[in-house]
Amino acid sequence: MAKLMEIRWHARGGQGAKTAAILLAEAASEAGKFIQGFPEYGPERMGAPILAFNRISDEPIHVHCHVTEPEVVVVLDPTLIGKAGVTEGLPENGVILVNTSKSPAEIRKRLKMEKGRVMTVDASAIAMDTIGRDIPNTPMMGALLKATGLMPFEKFMALMRSNLEHKFKSKPAVIEGNLKAIERAYQEVQSDDDKS
Repeated sequence: MAKLMEIRWHARGGQGAKTAAILLAEAASEAGKFIQGFPEYGPERMGAPILAFNRISDEPIHVHCHVTEPEVVVVLDPTLIGKAGVTEGLPENGVILVNTSKSPAEIRKRLKMEKGRVMTVDASAIAMDTIGRDIPNTPMMGALLKATGLMPFEKFMALMRSNLEHKFKSKPAVIEGNLKAIERAYQEVQSDDDKS
């Protein structure tokens, strides 16, 4: 991992981007990293486009603003492509991870990206299978872990189990469903070759 990794999440209200950014930050913090995880607040309502951000570093973070040049962009709702500037600020060697049943090649063409890495995973289908609801945030975290190598998978899963047990102590089915969703997305995420 680079000294500072910046991630921008694009989603719609209710899809769990804020929760994912915070859970990711908590796991990275527990793994000994310096972190930031925060949403962009405004008049958003259920279904409205929203942003959330992460910064994860081996050293203290002294920047306190939105992420404008992310190394990784996570798109929880593919209908935002072409409407929300999802590739804005993404460097030529950046990674975009999209929740879709489409292939990375199809998404690359739709985004008109010539360089960088495009990754896809059907996080909505995974969430429906494992959690019973189309909330793609935890599966996208599994795919993000695979995309970035942020930490070893087993360590991440142990930290996520602990965080989810704290958050959903009286709902063991929710805990296990989310953990299965993370694991499946980690295994099922597809990537095209870096075109740079």
